[in-house]
Amino acid sequence: MPPSSTDARILRIPGLDAEPGLVHGFSTLPLGSMSPPGPGADPRTPERRAFADALGLDAALLTAAGAVHGAEVARVDAPAGVVRGSDAVVTDRLGLPLLATFADCYPLVLFDPRRRALALVHTGWRGTAAGLAARAVQALEAGFGCRPRDLVAGVGPGICGRCYEVGDEVAGQFDPAVVRPSPGGPGRSLLDLAAANRAQLEEAGVPAGSIHAHGACTRESAALPSHRRSPDGVRFACIAAIR
Repeated sequence: MPPSSTDARILRIPGLDAEPGLVHGFSTLPLGSMSPPGPGADPRTPERRAFADALGLDAALLTAAGAVHGAEVARVDAPAGVVRGSDAVVTDRLGLPLLATFADCYPLVLFDPRRRALALVHTGWRGTAAGLAARAVQALEAGFGCRPRDLVAGVGPGICGRCYEVGDEVAGQFDPAVVRPSPGGPGRSLLDLAAANRAQLEEAGVPAGSIHAHGACTRESAALPSHRRSPDGVRFACIAAIR
């Protein structure tokens, strides 16, 4: 099935959609929950398969990041079902769809149109504090000879800096430029993870003008699941692939 750019169930970042060598999308609640299945079950759930089909991708090849809130980056050279223990996956294989799930954490998509390489990153506060965005850039450099200045990056939907309240122990791990006082009172701060990841990408050498953000806040959007709004285990997914 050819991919549709008008499917209202799928969100896209215009700056990434303009790249002819890249397929990407973020599922919304009408496509169902993209939560991982139970132990031993096929990670290519019906909902994930339907999402891949809607993007015109082969659902049998779906390969998901394990999303353990860490800082590991794994290279994917063949369909693997689930890459356990890694929050970022990189590949240069055409048509191999990478998938990660979210419910307030941020999806990052990094694409090199010259060397045809791709990274998909799942990053919350722990991954961001550990420099996962920069580690993904480095993995593309080391694995495929990518140059940071050639990368195009997308920051997907996630909890925004108006809604993400954290304690001092978390806020203290970030540059003060992405932290501000919370109305919640002493010991609480508002953390802008999108800004923190954008800064990391820029510091890693990705041009500011090549970093595109979707801008939707998961907590504020009824079309997206949010753990902060409703901790029910429902997840949305990002799928990205090289075409």
